Amino acid sequence: MNAMTPIPSLIPENAPFSQEQRAWLNGFFAAYLGVNGETSEEPAAAAGDDDPNEEMPWHDASLAMPERMDLAKDAKPKRQLMAAMAQLDCGQCGYLCQTYAEAVWSGGEADMGRCVPGGKETQRKLKELMVALEPQRDGAAIGAPALKPEGAIGTRDRPALATLIDAHPLSRGGSGKDVRHVVFDLSTTDLTYEAGDSLGVYARKNPELVQAVLDRLGASGEEMVAFDGDALPLRQVLLSKVDIARPSDEAMEFLATRAFNEEDVKALLALSRGEGRADLAEADLLDLLMAFPSVMPSLPGLLKALDRLQPRLYSIASSPKAHPREVHLTVSAVRWDANDRTRTGVGSCYLADHAKPGDVIPVFVQKSHGFHPPVDDSAPAIMIGPGTGIAPFRAFLEEREARGAKGQNWLFFGDQKRSNDFLYEDQIVDWQRRGVLARLDLAFSRDQTDKVYVQHRMRENAAELWAWMEQGGHFYVCGDAKRMAKDVEDTLLQIAVDHGQKSSSEAKAWLDDLAKAGRYQRDVY
Repeated sequence: MNAMTPIPSLIPENAPFSQEQRAWLNGFFAAYLGVNGETSEEPAAAAGDDDPNEEMPWHDASLAMPERMDLAKDAKPKRQLMAAMAQLDCGQCGYLCQTYAEAVWSGGEADMGRCVPGGKETQRKLKELMVALEPQRDGAAIGAPALKPEGAIGTRDRPALATLIDAHPLSRGGSGKDVRHVVFDLSTTDLTYEAGDSLGVYARKNPELVQAVLDRLGASGEEMVAFDGDALPLRQVLLSKVDIARPSDEAMEFLATRAFNEEDVKALLALSRGEGRADLAEADLLDLLMAFPSVMPSLPGLLKALDRLQPRLYSIASSPKAHPREVHLTVSAVRWDANDRTRTGVGSCYLADHAKPGDVIPVFVQKSHGFHPPVDDSAPAIMIGPGTGIAPFRAFLEEREARGAKGQNWLFFGDQKRSNDFLYEDQIVDWQRRGVLARLDLAFSRDQTDKVYVQHRMRENAAELWAWMEQGGHFYVCGDAKRMAKDVEDTLLQIAVDHGQKSSSEAKAWLDDLAKAGRYQRDVY
């Protein structure tokens, strides 16, 4: 085991924090910034734990967990933890994938259930890795404190209160989707944002699901319970504080301790290990309580075992220059049927079904990590945004129009049917008519026998697309990481081979260089 490395003192001694708070902040920023306790008199090689040119091949959202873990198997422990993340750098956890892993490894972050897109797969892998890698820890971890200093209002830990103005349908009747244009009034907040940022929304869960859980628990919902130092009604805690849509493994283990039937105990413990009944693999809390009738949980124990409800992040679909003191979102309501019940997405269906105009909702702005329109107003911009991936590009186009940017804009948009799913059609067609959009290519997959997607339109226009890139174009992608974004990237690489006369390895190096220069940016989920 290595000698203990001291945590560097990054917070001044006279800062208004307790010793415990200062220790936590020092540990957090040490993990976030990748610094350690070495002095500047040490050789650079000894002082640097992180190589700025370090390759992280696992940092690819299109890769499955086993592939990522295999790529990281010989890496440092904190990089193995990083490989377990969803690789989206979405910010829902309050970190990036790398800094979340570093905070967990340093001990500055104890919660391993913050990665919303990674879900239980990530949570379980993090716990497995922490046990397996424990012998390699050098004792420098400081542990999470009981009290963390509060941030400014409008941040993730202290969201601002914005008023919902509207959530009207964008998709038309007959569509297989329910996509909403959501508008918030920010005039009573100090929140500001830029095109490319995301909005974090603290949603409330389906009240019918909460009521069904209360009925099963034999509770009214008015019972006052202790939660994070406050006394709150049980209904409020279930609605907005804990995650009952995706109960933690610890919650399943707790339910097993409160079961009076041996078979229920065994089944719950198997589920907590990711094994057992396939029909309950994606169970919510109500599923578990109904499937195992012998379970009679105590309220304090149950609430303690459930994960905290994480905010939902949505790409902002407006420019503040076009809509002062408003922020717009493009949200697809998620609904599906399982085990004889209709399930609903926590954030999307809260905004589509349960929140009403005039409601005050906790929100915060998540600044983008390099995803923004070209700083150079003369640079061309190519935007690939099918479905709700159109959201940031509506913001980009509004922003570039408001700035009077002379650089040409090219939008690739696709969905299922033009008659039902052409989101923001009037605005997009008007941009094309007025020349804000120099090129518009559409791909509606179900309007013909053979399905057509945005990558097909890219191939059809490969020569011109390559010419735009040669003229300094910026290339943007927003949407599904595992399928669309990967297919688009593969197509772009092939265009570099076919029209740039590059080998496969040269095309990959070219794309890597574009990314480093900020000319290839992705907002994927």
